[in-house]
Amino acid sequence: MRRQLLLLIGVTTALVLTALLIPLGLLARSHAEDQAMTDAVERAQSVAAVVGGALGGSGNEEGTGDGGASGAATEHARRVVRGVLDGLNSRGEPRTSVVLPDGEVLGPRPYRTSGAALRLARTGRAFTHAPEGGGRVVMVPVLGSAPAAPQGQGRDRDGNRDPSGTAGTATVVRVAVSQEQLRAGVLPSWLALGGLGAALTLLGLAFADRLAAHLVRSTRRLAGVADRLATGDLTARAEPSGPHELRLVGARLNELGERIGALLGAERERAADLAHRLRTPVAALRLEAEGLHDDQAARRVAAGVLALERSVDEVIRTARRAAAETGGRQSDLAAVARERTEFWTPLAEDQSRTVTAAIPPEPVYVKVSADDLSAVLDALIGNVLDHTAEGVALRVTVGTDGVLTVEDDGPGFPDAEAPARGESGTGSTGLGLDIARRTAEESGGGVELGAAEGVWGGARVRCRFGTV
Repeated sequence: MRRQLLLLIGVTTALVLTALLIPLGLLARSHAEDQAMTDAVERAQSVAAVVGGALGGSGNEEGTGDGGASGAATEHARRVVRGVLDGLNSRGEPRTSVVLPDGEVLGPRPYRTSGAALRLARTGRAFTHAPEGGGRVVMVPVLGSAPAAPQGQGRDRDGNRDPSGTAGTATVVRVAVSQEQLRAGVLPSWLALGGLGAALTLLGLAFADRLAAHLVRSTRRLAGVADRLATGDLTARAEPSGPHELRLVGARLNELGERIGALLGAERERAADLAHRLRTPVAALRLEAEGLHDDQAARRVAAGVLALERSVDEVIRTARRAAAETGGRQSDLAAVARERTEFWTPLAEDQSRTVTAAIPPEPVYVKVSADDLSAVLDALIGNVLDHTAEGVALRVTVGTDGVLTVEDDGPGFPDAEAPARGESGTGSTGLGLDIARRTAEESGGGVELGAAEGVWGGARVRCRFGTV
């Protein structure tokens, strides 16, 4: 969930910033172009004022008829204009030039321009020309700055002599702005906007990471409480935290734990009451056994009644105590199997059965209590004695890997599936195999049903317990 939240916030922030920063980038470029053109127009107007003052005065003197003085004044005025242009045309600045009426160009020529634009400017119109190769050229005419050039002394649009003398009558100031100068400052602005976008994205991701960590932490705490409840710790309670929805889940989880505890408590009490009721008929059976005249039969019945009484007592103790903690339970499977096999052997011999036990002498510790192992062995051996014909052999095997196997030479299982809890086709309660299966699975193992390896076939129940 944390990764999904980060991805969601990152994509959303990127989309929003893209929608905002692209117009800002275009606006920055437009602003840079406007600034460059405003500077070029102001430059052209300033130069036009200087040209008008310098060349206009020389033109008036020329009209006095003193040709030598007029020529000297004109040359002085041109030197003044050249000095101004030299100061303006530094490196990196727009190219500023002046085209005199006779076609002579003072200052550097523009990057690109056209003769049609120059002729239009000489008619007295100020405008901005956009050459085909890019950039802008601001043209400002200076009217009345000098008389028309004499016949044969004009220049054409390229600065060559124009014998017709029709090159124009106005001096034109040209300020050429290159494409690079139009975009001056745009790249730093774009980099600044990109850095701002990256910073905002990182800030959004940091906020999303903190939010996701808070949500994940609250969710994991709830999961931990649920795991404790699942393992039988009914005292586990969640401390509601995080968003409203997670706090609501925590409250409901606490209510569930309390409800489960109450139900289990009531179930234990009912089981204890039922087991306690069995003590009366068991006591009656013991008295009846003591009154038998056959000492051997009396001892045999008394042993059975004693085992039944002990089982009832164990049911009461188990029902009265709280849910068992599976982590600290362990016992010796070999010792329990040996003891329970010896207990059932006399009854099996009375039914003409052969009991074979293959149990290793060394301990085999498994994650099951001795009482639960005894219940499993009693259920499996009791099933053989109750549901097979007299004389059917019985085998109990314990492996060093924690596997208990009970086999017989009876008809076997109709299929490989154990009957459901509470169901049996032989008139029993159907709980024996379920007890074995539940006990094995709680220890981390399982139960396998199959056919025995005897000559006549038979049933085989293999219980695999978790070893210590």
